Amino acid sequence: MTTGKPRSLLIVEDDPALQKQIRWSFDQYEILVADDRESALNQIRRHAPAVVTMDLGLPPDADSVSEGFRLLEQLLALAPDTKVIVLTGQNDQSNALRAISMGAYDFFAKPFEPEILGLTIDRAFRLHELQQENRRLQAMRQPDALGGLITRDPEMLRICRTIEKVAPSNATILLLGESGTGKELLARGLHTASPRSDERFVAINCAAIPENLLESELFGYEKGAFTGAAKTTPGKIESANHGTLMLDEIGDLPLSLQAKLLRFLQERVVERVGGRQEIPVDVRIVCATHQDLKTQIREGRFREDLYYRLAEIVITIPPLRNRVGDAALLAHAFARKFAEEQKRSLALGDDALSSISAFPWPGNVRELENCIKRAVIMADGNTLTAADIGLDVDSGEPASLDLRTIREDAERNAILSALSRSNGNVVRAAELLGVSRPTLYDLMHKFGLKS
Repeated sequence: MTTGKPRSLLIVEDDPALQKQIRWSFDQYEILVADDRESALNQIRRHAPAVVTMDLGLPPDADSVSEGFRLLEQLLALAPDTKVIVLTGQNDQSNALRAISMGAYDFFAKPFEPEILGLTIDRAFRLHELQQENRRLQAMRQPDALGGLITRDPEMLRICRTIEKVAPSNATILLLGESGTGKELLARGLHTASPRSDERFVAINCAAIPENLLESELFGYEKGAFTGAAKTTPGKIESANHGTLMLDEIGDLPLSLQAKLLRFLQERVVERVGGRQEIPVDVRIVCATHQDLKTQIREGRFREDLYYRLAEIVITIPPLRNRVGDAALLAHAFARKFAEEQKRSLALGDDALSSISAFPWPGNVRELENCIKRAVIMADGNTLTAADIGLDVDSGEPASLDLRTIREDAERNAILSALSRSNGNVVRAAELLGVSRPTLYDLMHKFGLKS
């Protein structure tokens, strides 16, 4: 891994000889120096060093520790994540313990051994970096409503923000996307983030139920409405009252039922099969389909007026092959999930991740999940290899010949792939890319990946 900007170490010490010793001992760091409380606070504000070494005896009264404790209190209030190593006299244990109780990271007695102090300083830097990295990862996590959605793709993150925005409304949502892209997961997230989250989420697949049964499934039926109707039964729409109803594969809804669904959307009342009573229903409608509804409208297979009732807000979900880095990221999650189920310890090998990233996944997330599950069950070792995954990967050529476009796309995709392969570990991703962490953060910011 290449080195970037040196870590900043602040030395708060009024003795010029000790300043020089620390400078000489720790020249691998960018050394900042302060000899009193005010200059130390100024250095903190300007440079925000991760680690500080400080003497408690500071001007104007170097024989007292009051100024040092005052600085420690102000420093930790100003930069609570900063790791402060207090340097004390040999017989100053009570003040050292007081400094630790106030929030100092560690203490050392003077005169110190540079090698041992160096280990403590290095450990303090590492702890600070881990805490900062954890904070960044926490900030990048999806909201609880979409906690089951795993992605780093900018387009999918934009869709998540859209779901958050529309969830509080009662607008009808149309989710478009190939099979297996996660339409029901987004629909459930929409329900969870809405004011209706305490009520029922009801889903029905319009393509999975025969046409002659679908009407009674949706709208319910009265006792005696047809042979076998032994009792009055509410339909799915009525069962979802005050909650959310997901109409999956709405493109397969028969024309005869499209008119009845349109009337419900306009009037918000249902009539059970065999009944005459109008039953008011308050329900949020979310529809989903993998079909091109506008083409169906042109071919006379879908009502245009129904489409505009359903498409108040349209969200198009990209296929997995267009979500850069998500295949590897999801593979990590699925491998961990199924390994736990099988009570095994398994990890994905680099060759497996390469084949997963290169495969187009026509069946999207569902196909990837099934593939990883099969591999976990069948694998002999503790590392899943490309042979265990068993994918036939073809190499492709770039669509564009513009060098700037190719270079920027390759750079952005490499960053997303590295983040996914490292399972979100920025330090590991930087190592894979051969850059420093600050450089990686700069590149993530450049391509809009930081958020």
